[in-house]
Amino acid sequence: MNETSLTALFTLLFALILLSAFFSSSETGMMSLNRYRLKHMAKTGHKGARRAQGLLQRTDQLIGVILIGNNFVNILASSIATVIAIRIWGDAGIAIATLLLTIVILIFAEVTPKTLAALFPEKIAFPASHILGPLLKILYPIVWSVNLFTGAILKLLRISPEDAASDHLSREELRTLVNEAGALIPAKHKDMLVSILDLENVTVNDIMVPRNEIVGIDLEDDTDTILRQLKSSQHTRLPVYKGDINNIQGILHLRSATKLLQQEEINKAMIMQLCQEPYFIPESTPLNTQLINFQKGKRRFGIVVDEYGDVLGLATLEDILEEIVGEFTTDYAATSPDIIPQDDGTFIIDGTAAVRTINKTLGWKLPTDGPKTLNGLITETLENIPETNVCLKVDGHRVEVLQIKDNVVKAAIVHPRKRKRRSLKISQA
Repeated sequence: MNETSLTALFTLLFALILLSAFFSSSETGMMSLNRYRLKHMAKTGHKGARRAQGLLQRTDQLIGVILIGNNFVNILASSIATVIAIRIWGDAGIAIATLLLTIVILIFAEVTPKTLAALFPEKIAFPASHILGPLLKILYPIVWSVNLFTGAILKLLRISPEDAASDHLSREELRTLVNEAGALIPAKHKDMLVSILDLENVTVNDIMVPRNEIVGIDLEDDTDTILRQLKSSQHTRLPVYKGDINNIQGILHLRSATKLLQQEEINKAMIMQLCQEPYFIPESTPLNTQLINFQKGKRRFGIVVDEYGDVLGLATLEDILEEIVGEFTTDYAATSPDIIPQDDGTFIIDGTAAVRTINKTLGWKLPTDGPKTLNGLITETLENIPETNVCLKVDGHRVEVLQIKDNVVKAAIVHPRKRKRRSLKISQA
């Protein structure tokens, strides 16, 4: 063989190796594309993203055309390399060609291009889509035939392409995606997104103002007492009841009550005329459902009741929004917080403090699947109502009861959970 034909064969072999590298990198690049980023880029008009998205809609055809091209050029490269090796080294050239071509293809046509494509999938996949699209149209009969046989084999194995995992993210996967977003999403926004995902797992009785803390207007009080209460109220909406909180007659908005305060004489009938019809919420309603219910009913305030219709507390739209964005309103009780840190690292906590609030504020993990308040947690652990100040352990935290009144723990000292010390084993020679 003359030098010209040998040079031509080497040139063709080099070109085939480049084509093999192209197909290998295209396959990895296409499969490594972030599908959600791809959808976003396609919606914004990115042409390369649109082409790649179109090819990925039929993954079987895309893989078929890539593998057909890759196998064709690899087999042709092997044949040409064998011819060159035999002409140079004789019969021993077959083994030499096999060894050398395997190394060359492995390094330059497989590992290197696939690694680059995995690191920079968009830079590889988008330009490759210019070639893969027309190539798929040209080789479609062959691709269709190959996929026909492939589909038949999958049916024999009782595997259906519809059984493959979809692109839709589950709630937990979305939570992981948000948490792993890093600096792409500010920490505050990340907390808000995770809180929205958690709304389904939180019910209204987790965030409600408990019954014993409800401030309302008792129609059995005298008119002067009611007027003083209206003038000094810290709340914008007050439940109006008769004798007992379970007998709620309506909800009074203080904006409407200002009309009463401007009149010389008022009576309870006038108060009732300004009241709105009470809105009741079952205690087990998830927050995401209640948020929608508030929106549909154009309401911001509801009374939480149990299965027997007894009042358990009240919940507001602001309470649900604070679960998402955190505290954003001025707390009129900020001068007497429920959690007071001490110099020795302990905390004096009000018995009515919600367990979820304690966990959020202090970063603890007290159980939330049972009682909703610290008082409830203590009484459940003791399995009785303490009559004297006692000390107990709740989920690894040492709790000292400080004050008991009306069969309720009013305050307790809670110690942070102690970290386990690692024991050191010393071996002697």
